[in-house]
Amino acid sequence: MSSNTKAHPITVEVIRNAINAYADEMALALCKSAYNMMIYEVRDYCCGLIDSQARMISQNKGGLPIFLADLGIAVQDGIERYGLEGFVPGDVVIMNHGGVCGQHLNNVVIYVPCFHEGKVIGFAANRAHWVDIGGSRIGFGSLVSSDIFSEGLQFRSLKLYEGGKRNETLWQIILDNVRFPDSALGDLRAQIASCQLGARRYGELAKRYGTETVESCIATIWDKAELEARAAVEAMPDGTYEAESFLDNDGRNLDTPIRIKVKVIIKGSQMTIDFSELNDQVEGPLNSGYSGGLAAARVAFKCLTQPQAPVNEGCFRSLELILPEGKMLNARPGTAIGQWSVALPTIIDTILLALAPALPDQIPAGHKGDMGGYTFFGARASDGRRFVLMNIYGGGWGGRPHEDGESASVSICQGDVRNAPCELQEIQYPFIIESCSLRQDSGGAGKFRGGLGGEMTLRALQKCFVHFNAERTKCPPWGLGGGLSGATNMGVIRRANGTEEIVYKRSGVPLDEGDRVTFLTAGGGGWGKPRERDTAAIEDDLRKGYISSEAAKRDYGYVAGAARTDQAAE
Repeated sequence: MSSNTKAHPITVEVIRNAINAYADEMALALCKSAYNMMIYEVRDYCCGLIDSQARMISQNKGGLPIFLADLGIAVQDGIERYGLEGFVPGDVVIMNHGGVCGQHLNNVVIYVPCFHEGKVIGFAANRAHWVDIGGSRIGFGSLVSSDIFSEGLQFRSLKLYEGGKRNETLWQIILDNVRFPDSALGDLRAQIASCQLGARRYGELAKRYGTETVESCIATIWDKAELEARAAVEAMPDGTYEAESFLDNDGRNLDTPIRIKVKVIIKGSQMTIDFSELNDQVEGPLNSGYSGGLAAARVAFKCLTQPQAPVNEGCFRSLELILPEGKMLNARPGTAIGQWSVALPTIIDTILLALAPALPDQIPAGHKGDMGGYTFFGARASDGRRFVLMNIYGGGWGGRPHEDGESASVSICQGDVRNAPCELQEIQYPFIIESCSLRQDSGGAGKFRGGLGGEMTLRALQKCFVHFNAERTKCPPWGLGGGLSGATNMGVIRRANGTEEIVYKRSGVPLDEGDRVTFLTAGGGGWGKPRERDTAAIEDDLRKGYISSEAAKRDYGYVAGAARTDQAAE
């Protein structure tokens, strides 16, 4: 995108607000018309405008941070396949190919070309999580796949509509090969409508100002975003910073931890994130394509530089990524990637940990560090129809240099996604949610306490199955500056016959009527020495039930009515 036209500052601001509003309007249309709760309640999607060179013009607020500015990868593949001259009004392209997008196949991209005076000037695109895409996997947390081909249908830049005419063969393939076709095709129609709205809006903008002026303004917007990001990086001390952590395992080799090693290099206004020493790709489905590493790097970078600014291509010009092929975040084509996002919260946490010595007043302690969510599935006892209940749950964030961590919040990778209301889950699925509360004593002790995890118990009303995918059970959310670690994730099954079992990673665990499943989510690490915590804050935590009297004595040296001791754990 280039232009010799000098952008007027007022016009730049009008267009800046317009393109951001269009992306948000696309998101609203998708959310209001989708069929499955992962979209209309959880909001597992992103929407945006892409230019004719597959660069991000704008992206909606909210949604998942790990979708930051990577819709262009999907669009670029279509441009290479058809050429800009190969698109006509009424075209709709579907895309989720693992070798290009690098994410689990449920994340389906739809995009349409935007035209002005008969010329393609960009694309409107979105990505949304379908509850099923065929294959052997069902829902979150399944560990059964060993290659991409068992994980579902792949679409590589296929025209679902060409010139407004639907490809009935492709439509029928989708209809016949997913477990929930009404949901999938309903979501697909919602995605198409969202993209058509975005394309119409962008065309109206070009008609009002002219393509040359619009592109000149967008180039100016990108340049300003780049300058702001570079200024933020330039304020950081130059140096090479490293940190290491690990994941429990890949779900197959349960005794083999997965190494997370990152290096961050600050030089002037440029930041380089180096994943050269990251774990190699694994046998299980915790791998991702290149976009996994790109997502982790961009989320960390955006948090550190422009956390509140709108997303566009200019935000990331001062970020360089080093990520060799064959690593877990850049697995070779054909590798299983069904749990592509599971590693990302820990990797982002580790990037921030590496920078803690350089930015001691900005970096929080470790947070819950997983992509928490559950999947229950089966066939309804009443009529045999399939069902799948999928939901997101939160945990604790790390204490910060100036305040406690947030409680029961989704991971840094999940941004503004939200959980489905308990009432809606009970109305639509054969379960009773018996409890949904904060988990006492789960936040790491510190001058500023880590946020609390959650505790949710669901009782099955019929036979069904559940996936468990608890992560970071052996590498707890770490404390900083003398703070203690937070509690780790775990699952508990309490059978109707009175037996009890603790579960971490297992797929398709059978449940009987009356069995209860409890998900205990991790708390955040503490920041600063526990004995430096204000007494009034400890007493407030006790009143609210956030900590027990035993933890107050053990971790803070506090006993009601007695002087505090200096022997508290640190």
